[in-house]
Amino acid sequence: MVRFISLVAFFFIGLRLVLTNPAQAAEPGDFDAWVKGFRQDAMTQGITPATLDRALTGVQPVPRIIELDRAQPETVLTFAQYIERIVPPARRDAARARYAENKALLDEIGRRYGVQPRFIVALWGIETDFGHNIGTYPAVTALVTLAYDGRRSAFFRRELINALLIVQNDKIDPTTMLGSWAGAMGQSQFMPSSFLAFAVSYRGNSAPDIWHKTDDVFASIANYLSQSGWHGDQDWGESVTVPAGFDSAQTGLQQKKTVGEWAKLGIRSADGSALPDAARRAALVQPGGSDGPSFLVYDNFSVIMRWNSSTYFAVAVGYLADSMK
Repeated sequence: MVRFISLVAFFFIGLRLVLTNPAQAAEPGDFDAWVKGFRQDAMTQGITPATLDRALTGVQPVPRIIELDRAQPETVLTFAQYIERIVPPARRDAARARYAENKALLDEIGRRYGVQPRFIVALWGIETDFGHNIGTYPAVTALVTLAYDGRRSAFFRRELINALLIVQNDKIDPTTMLGSWAGAMGQSQFMPSSFLAFAVSYRGNSAPDIWHKTDDVFASIANYLSQSGWHGDQDWGESVTVPAGFDSAQTGLQQKKTVGEWAKLGIRSADGSALPDAARRAALVQPGGSDGPSFLVYDNFSVIMRWNSSTYFAVAVGYLADSMK
């Protein structure tokens, strides 16, 4: 989250650990000049030469990362295909099992942060398959590549500075900061800026460890949601039906009305039951277009969108969370 970029891509796009070698590195001339300029910039922002030496020595841009950046799943899959891959029956079964295995800890963290545990598990499951697929790219290598690439260099340059602050202030070995090709780290897939803002050590006795400590992973996810405006007494949304000829101009997260107003426009629960809480404000979204499913979504949906600004992703989180009700 947190992220405009999907961090679930590596569940179905082949990943490999790319080590620095001449066959995979970019031409060194321009890159060396870029590194020199970046080092000067980083030092003006408080990064020490020792940290830069520790993190950047031997790092080279990785062409495979650029390939993955241009093949994100939301841009090449339909909504139905995306849901089928991201929330299959096996993942729903696994989510219920992981919830049961960690129920005491999840309930404790859920109470502390005011977040329903099923949403913690859903984000954990979708991002890294419950910690099994955190990615194999060192975050610094990924961020150097994307900052050097130029297409979105300003964003990734900032994230690279943040990654170096983590190395410097939290004394974390940069080679252990593994994650996705996009620089998102650990079991919660936090970008470095999100790590600095939301990662917590649940027991409070060390730097946050979102790579190995399940309690830190759960608490960091819950802290992110809590600080982003989560309502612990509300759901994310629900499936609805729309009447024939419904004006699609009324869909979208900016077109909020009360549930009662939506009902007057002919919106009904998909299962035929009455829509809840007529006074609650909601938006109508159709991530698969007017021919696909429709959803009334509430404030918590917008919080999930801050984690990842994809309606595909946010609905998938809702689906997986609902499977644990």
